[in-house]
Amino acid sequence: MSLIELRKKIDQLDEKIVALLNQRAQVSMAIGHEKAKTQKGVFAPDREIKVLKKIRSLNRGPMKDEGLEAIYREIMSGSLSLEKNVQIAYMGPEASFSHLAAQHRFGSQVGYVACENIADVFHTVESGDCDYGVVPIENSIEGAVNHTFDLFVDSDLKICCQILLEVAHNLLAKSGAATIEKVYSNPMVFGQCRNWLMANLPHAELIEVVSTTRAAQLAAKENNAACIASLMAAQIYHLRVLHKDIEDRVHNITRFLVIAQTDVSPTGKDRTSILFSIKDRMGALHDMLTPFYENKINLTKIESRPSKKKAWDYYFFVDFEGHREDRHIKRALAKLEDMCKYLKILGSYPVS
Repeated sequence: MSLIELRKKIDQLDEKIVALLNQRAQVSMAIGHEKAKTQKGVFAPDREIKVLKKIRSLNRGPMKDEGLEAIYREIMSGSLSLEKNVQIAYMGPEASFSHLAAQHRFGSQVGYVACENIADVFHTVESGDCDYGVVPIENSIEGAVNHTFDLFVDSDLKICCQILLEVAHNLLAKSGAATIEKVYSNPMVFGQCRNWLMANLPHAELIEVVSTTRAAQLAAKENNAACIASLMAAQIYHLRVLHKDIEDRVHNITRFLVIAQTDVSPTGKDRTSILFSIKDRMGALHDMLTPFYENKINLTKIESRPSKKKAWDYYFFVDFEGHREDRHIKRALAKLEDMCKYLKILGSYPVS
């Protein structure tokens, strides 16, 4: 078959694909009308997982599963925007890692709202100005984002999804590396690039700012300054990429949570997050963990934070495998609630 004939075949296939995508979009709009009647959130991560799993099972090649998944994430992003004018809040400004995580999960077809800080993300979703929020919760190198944990104590928002973003840090600047006298970035990012900075820029002043994007904005205005930020920030603020991937460890992953006012249905492979406070007595924490052991529930994380209401009084944040609607999870949580001073279920959500 000649090149002209092959291209004609591509054109014919494109016509069919566009027609089918629009048929799919019409069904998505009908689904949106049905969801509106029940006041359910339009974002259904449990359903998205089923769709992507089905797509992978149908794939016979030569396209890779990853390629099809990327295409379908954009298709589902377009479906969301047709069902509702979806707005996603993230800790900005534009091109921050929170922004990258939000786009990675929701695609390019929904609206994004940059917030000044994590507290503003919570407030924007709580007020209904945005449908969902994306907040960092922990990094594989630097550990927990404590401010996010603290905000969950007084918030009624639910965790409906998690995002695992492999983070790559890059040294960006207007000019060459020889002229750099100071480097701007987020405190957690400095911690993730500490060894590289000591080895390559030992005399540079490290200046902490609220986000990597703010760092890029400042570096774009100064000839003797650099920043550590994303490649997207380099494009937006017209900075040169002096060094790529300067993080001290290759597998530098930040976990983000998607917060909303609605719950998520079970998928069969879920995680639940809770927080509780205990009575001040010997062995109290041990007793709190006993219901999980008795019901054979695997704990994946435990973090403590001071309550800030009384000296030496703490909240404990616990992640474990399973959904709050699972029978053995219900049994463990019921026993835990009888034993502790305060218990809140932050949400059950898909693991992947």
